[in-house]
Amino acid sequence: MSSEGEGRFHMVDVSLITTGSRRAMLRTDDDVRIEAVYEPSPASVTDTAVVVAHGFTGSADRPAVRRAARVFAERGAAAVITFSFRGHGASGGLSTLGDREVLDLTAAVRWARELGHARVATVGFSMGGSVVLRHAALARGTEGRADAVAAVSAPARWYYRGTAPMRRLHWMVTRPTGRLVGRYGLRTRIDSRTWDPVPLSPVEAVPLIAPTPLLIVHGDRDAYFPLDHPRMLAGAGEAELWLERGMGHAENAADEELLARVGDWLTRA
Repeated sequence: MSSEGEGRFHMVDVSLITTGSRRAMLRTDDDVRIEAVYEPSPASVTDTAVVVAHGFTGSADRPAVRRAARVFAERGAAAVITFSFRGHGASGGLSTLGDREVLDLTAAVRWARELGHARVATVGFSMGGSVVLRHAALARGTEGRADAVAAVSAPARWYYRGTAPMRRLHWMVTRPTGRLVGRYGLRTRIDSRTWDPVPLSPVEAVPLIAPTPLLIVHGDRDAYFPLDHPRMLAGAGEAELWLERGMGHAENAADEELLARVGDWLTRA
């Protein structure tokens, strides 16, 4: 394993959870502990690992994330790594709403390569979707890079308040009372500091991703981000766009049929 002095993650602790599966604590380049779970595919016919980036208030152990991991492993025929972003689940640190979370994803992708996977694809939901887009742009040419990327229900731009759910989210992350609700009601620890500087936005990241294959997936009943977001993302660079009829928002709304199609795209893109 690489040392922190070399600017890479290292594993803090690993335990076996099922045959071939591992639960680990990774450490990011900015020294945050990130919980991660590795699950080999029972029917894997590829050397691909899929790294799943959950949405805001999610975690590696949330039912919707576990369901996605199971479908990707069984029907996508790939190994799967799930993890909890900083400030979520058993991970350390505080949530920065998609900014420094790129380092969390990088640590998980590097772990997949350390485990022997020559090809690593990333898929993110909502906030995780913005992270996989930014990661694909910022980690190009490094061992933490992605070889294929899918963003599901991702925002195109920062500070969007055009829907009631997003106005509630902004109240939660910008006010002390809201952050207490996040910590104790949703088990999500949010950084009180504002972005300085403002990070590269998802739509600004998209033109930097090619030639890495990119898939944008969005539901036409998404209550958080309307359809101008996926269309803006897909129009900013080289991307395949799936607009899903009747689908709501993120991993909770993605049914097994859609997850299987996404998993198939990730392993074959």
